[in-house]
Amino acid sequence: MTRIVETLAEISAQYDALFVDLWGCVHNGVAALPEAVAALQTYRKSGGKVILVTNAPRPFDSVARQLDRFGVATDSWDAIATSGDSARSAMFRGIAGNKVWFVGQPHDQNFFEPLELFDDPVEIIQVPLEEAEGIICTGPADPLADPNVMRPQFLFAKQKGLKLLCANPDIVVDRGETREWCAGALAALYTEMGGESLYFGKPHPPIYDLARRRLAALGTSISDDRILCIGDGVLTDIKGAMGEDIDSLFISGGLAAAETETDVQPDPSALSTYLEKEMSNPTYTIGFLR
Repeated sequence: MTRIVETLAEISAQYDALFVDLWGCVHNGVAALPEAVAALQTYRKSGGKVILVTNAPRPFDSVARQLDRFGVATDSWDAIATSGDSARSAMFRGIAGNKVWFVGQPHDQNFFEPLELFDDPVEIIQVPLEEAEGIICTGPADPLADPNVMRPQFLFAKQKGLKLLCANPDIVVDRGETREWCAGALAALYTEMGGESLYFGKPHPPIYDLARRRLAALGTSISDDRILCIGDGVLTDIKGAMGEDIDSLFISGGLAAAETETDVQPDPSALSTYLEKEMSNPTYTIGFLR
C-alpha cells in the first residue's frame, strides 16, 4: 500500500536522483507550479540530481525554452530526457522508413530537425499518406477533437501495414483547465484497429534508458535503488517506474485529482479505490509536489 507523505523533503534523503515528470507536476501547461519548483531547488541544494523526464514529443532544448517561458527556474533541474528525443533517435535509424506521413501540429515540425547522435542517419521525407512507408505521430492536429476522426486514415494505413511511431504515449493532458488529447490516444486507437504502434516515452523502457544516460552525463553513477520517479500519471509515470523497479511518488492532484478527491492531499479511501482499480502501486503519494 502506498504511503501518503506531506512533502518531498520527508523522503528525499533516501535518493540521490529524481526522474521528474513535467506536466501536472512542475507546471500545468500554462505556468510553473511554485511549490514544486521550490521543492526541486531545495533538493538540488542538498546535492541531489534532477532529471526532467517528459513525454513531450519535442527535442529537449525546445522543452527547456518552454520551461523558461512558464517560469520554471533553471536551478531546479539538471537535465531533460524527452520522449521526442528518444523517438527521433529511432526515426533517424529508419524504424518507420524514410518516407513518412506526419500527424501533429505545425509547431512540432522541430521533431524532424537533424539529430547528431550517430553517423549516417536515414533521410526522412514527409509525404502524403498514400506514399508513406510509416507514420510519425506527435499528437492530434486538433487536440480537442475526438481521436476517432482519424479512423478512415488509420484504416488505410493499417491495410498498407504501416507502423506508427508515437512520440508521446500520454493519452490526455490538462492545459490549465482544458483537457487535451495526446499522441497516445491516437496510437491506442491505431493499435485497437489492428495497426502496429511503437512507443518511446513513459512507461516504455527507451525513455528510462535515455534518462539514465542524461544522469550519467552529469559525471555521477547512481544505482536505480537511489532514484525516485515522480509523476501524476499511473499509466505512464508510475507504471514505468514499476516496470523499471524504481521507487515512485504519485502526484494525486494532477490527472487523477477528481478520482482521488485531492484538494491539498488525497482522500485515503478514494486513493486506495483508484489505485486498486488501476492496479497501480506507487511507493509514495502526495497531493502536489512541494
